[in-house]
Amino acid sequence: MNAIELTHIHKRFSGFAIQDLNLTVPSGTICGLVGENGAGKSTTIRLLMNVLRPDSGTARVLGVDVTSPEFQAAKEEVGVVLDEAYYPETLTALQVGKVMAGTYRRWEQKRYDDFLRRFDLPEKKPFKDFSRGMKMKLAIAVALSHQPKLLILDEATSGLDPIVRDEVLEIFNEFTREEDHSILISSHILSDLEKLCDYIAFLHQGRLLFCEEKDRLLEMYGVFSGTAEQLDSLREEAVVGREASGYGGVRALVRREEVPAGLELERAAVEDIILFMVKGAKK
Repeated sequence: MNAIELTHIHKRFSGFAIQDLNLTVPSGTICGLVGENGAGKSTTIRLLMNVLRPDSGTARVLGVDVTSPEFQAAKEEVGVVLDEAYYPETLTALQVGKVMAGTYRRWEQKRYDDFLRRFDLPEKKPFKDFSRGMKMKLAIAVALSHQPKLLILDEATSGLDPIVRDEVLEIFNEFTREEDHSILISSHILSDLEKLCDYIAFLHQGRLLFCEEKDRLLEMYGVFSGTAEQLDSLREEAVVGREASGYGGVRALVRREEVPAGLELERAAVEDIILFMVKGAKK
């Protein structure tokens, strides 16, 4: 069973549209959803959670159509962390735990208490006095404490310092060591996604440009550094995007299979691939 299946999703707003979105996240994997601001990442997540209804197409989560009555029960197995944590401002972390215990049938209080200690969260401080990083850590603790099979994370590591971010990424890795556990995570911190994800899905202006295994993606592309003349000598279809570098040189993302064997290329990071593709799309 796939954890997520979006099939021919269309959703139109004034001035923006999700267009023919097809995205599959296999069970037991981590998929990173990337794209510039306004590309449609948060809209995609809202469609998955049935907060928004598509104009056409279907969305299935854990094998259940999100528009069906059965999805209400299936949501018990989905942990969600949005780009902002929303809890009543006067509640403390302990009180949030009590509310969640009455919300989720499979709430694990000990696991929640362990996360509060692990994240060094104050138990009796009101939520309104939490920093952004503390709010995100509380939302992550809640999402992981009701035995979810799927985590849907929208900028969940935003606002965390690098040390805590690394710890959170390791927790997400631990989560998917169980073969029926899966994650969809959107983030602007592309180095985090490269470290964590099995698949990378790239949304640009409401269209999915690719969803590819991360390792294959990194094998497909390389970064060329040299002169404009050297770059122009390559086949046009080899060059995805380019930028000027110092002293009149150029850097470019190229498709390895389209360039001559032996051409020296740097390793392309996920960030390189995304940024150069956006530049190429703006040409």
